[in-house]
Formats: sequence, structure tokens, C-alpha cells
Amino acid sequence: MPRDPSCVFCSIVAGEAQAHRVLEDEAVVAFLDRRPLFAGHVLVVPRAHRATLLELTDDEIGPFFGRVQRIARAVVEATEAKGSFVAMNNVVSQSVPHLHVHVVPRRPKDGLRGFFWPRMRYQSEEHAAAVAAGIRAMLDQRE
Repeated sequence: MPRDPSCVFCSIVAGEAQAHRVLEDEAVVAFLDRRPLFAGHVLVVPRAHRATLLELTDDEIGPFFGRVQRIARAVVEATEAKGSFVAMNNVVSQSVPHLHVHVVPRRPKDGLRGFFWPRMRYQSEEHAAAVAAGIRAMLDQRE
């Protein structure tokens, strides 16, 4: 599996860096964003180091986006949100040069407008672990 030793997401995929994982399988690793827009904000990354969407192979695209769809459903259910925001940047505004999709729970009048969004922190590691466990539980129910 291609890996970049300087990439923080590759370190998370390899288990060398800590993250609150919600899903990991042969195609992806999904984990809570450390500075979420809202509790339940998940990042979905391919296991293989791919810097942008354009680098995913034909065989990787379907499995990757299938996982993104599953996680979007689980995030909405686990957080009791009304919907979700699903997005990715390619190069410009991409904070980590490893393809990642943001899945963010959304509610009416939640305060997000435009693209200047204040980030938050989880109340504690225990809070983050509980949110991740709720999303994992929704994913397990759907298998």
C-alpha cells in the first residue's frame, strides 16, 4: 500500500498516530476530525496514500465513496442531525496532502455560512471517544 512517511494521515492509517476511529477496512480509515465543525465531524481517507481525488484508481473510487455514503448515514443517525455536509478539497485549501472527505452533521440554523467556519474542540478525550462509539454503533447496525 503506498504510504508517505511524512503524512499524518498515513501515520493514523498505520496506527502510529492516535485517532478516534469510526471505521477501518481494506479501503478506508475514517476518524473524528481533531478540530471539528461540530461533534461527529468525520474524515474519511483512503488507506493508500493518494494526495487528491485525481489519484484514486478506477478500482478505488467505488469502494471509497461507498464508505463515504455509509459514514454520512451513520453520522446523521448517531448525532441526530437533520442532514450532513460532505466535502473535499483538492490541493487548494487541503490542509493535509492526503485525500480526505469531510462528513459533518448539520442542523437548521447551526451557524455555518459560507466557508469561514469556526472550529471547536471536543470537551475531552472521553467525549470524543463517546461520539466515535456512537457512529461506530450506527455503522455496525447497517452491516
